[in-house]
Amino acid sequence: MEGNSAHQIKSICVFCGSNPGKNAKFVKAANNLGKVLTKRKIHLVYGGGSLGLMGCVSTVAHVGGSQVLGIIPTVLVEGNFVGKTVGEELRVPTMQDRISKMLNNSDAFIALPSGVGTLEENFQIAYWAQLNIHHKPLGLLNVDGFFNKLLSFLDQAGEENFIPHSAQ
Repeated sequence: MEGNSAHQIKSICVFCGSNPGKNAKFVKAANNLGKVLTKRKIHLVYGGGSLGLMGCVSTVAHVGGSQVLGIIPTVLVEGNFVGKTVGEELRVPTMQDRISKMLNNSDAFIALPSGVGTLEENFQIAYWAQLNIHHKPLGLLNVDGFFNKLLSFLDQAGEENFIPHSAQ
């Protein structure tokens, strides 16, 4: 699968949660990612809100001068599940609309440690790449080995031919 080289990446979608987790290294990694985006003049696309790791990466990127776009379904805004969006906010009707807008507004994707929502978004983008819907790079920021067991599972799925070699 072809990808974009680093100099072509102008915007990165970061998948992460509205919870900081227990490990202080997760917050540090989110803050550092925001700094790197700012330093490299890369725009941030994220799920909206200001809580948890989403709040960390978006606040640091926004304060540092990066363009920040939070794409958030109306149900999350109305339920006040994630706090006020940092930067520009794009409200969409559904979670499916959210992921489509994220795909259309991003050149690459990265996931920070988080829960099932982040995994769902990450796997949907990965599956769309497998189907050749896009050819954008996707990665996991494996802070303190958080994704090690997931990576083992993916290796096993590949060994059992459930994931094509070209998609690994």
